[in-house]
Amino acid sequence: MEENLNEKEIFTMPLIGDTAPSFKAKTTQGDISFPEDYKGKWVILFSHPADFTPVCTTEFMTFATMADQFKALNTELVGLSVDSLYAHIAWLRKIQELEWKGMKNVEVKFPLIEDITMEVAKKYGMIQPGQSNTQAVRAVFVIDPEAKIRAIIYYPLSTGRNFDELIRLIQALQKADKDDVATPADWRPGDDVIVPTPGSCGVAKKRMEDQSDDVYCLDWFMCFQKDK
Repeated sequence: MEENLNEKEIFTMPLIGDTAPSFKAKTTQGDISFPEDYKGKWVILFSHPADFTPVCTTEFMTFATMADQFKALNTELVGLSVDSLYAHIAWLRKIQELEWKGMKNVEVKFPLIEDITMEVAKKYGMIQPGQSNTQAVRAVFVIDPEAKIRAIIYYPLSTGRNFDELIRLIQALQKADKDDVATPADWRPGDDVIVPTPGSCGVAKKRMEDQSDDVYCLDWFMCFQKDK
């Protein structure tokens, strides 16, 4: 029997290159208008399944401890779950009493969105029925200063995020924008970068002939540049 689609809610998500869906929300740091309040900054907008859960607690302790590293990259953090503002406040206060991996007295100063209606979570495809109809998955949206979505990462409920990768991702995106280059596998700041592939036979031939100490090619389509 054909399923009646009118009886099933359809969940969508924005894609890389889309403008970040806008919303107004209450947070643990006051009301925000997104993305308007973050113009000119990079943003990591991320969701977690629920307050007072162990994996989420380790993530928030890590995010809060690394907040200055993100700020140094002109990047703000904005968290979200479908819990109430009062649950958020109680949980963040409890986090300050915990110690894990040398992190203690951790104060979460970035905003945590109250989304009990799931309005924001649904706009960003954070509710995925295959995992849960009542909890957001661990979504990460990297949004640039022009409010464009530049990267999306999804983790299942059971798996905590890799925070070194989130820092590396921001650094790689900023490097690509600044120097019009691409970054190879496992790139870190200071590593060689990839220059754009030539668009004509003439340019490809010239590039192979004009290699230098700064630019070297493995083949015409794969040329690297020393980090500036």
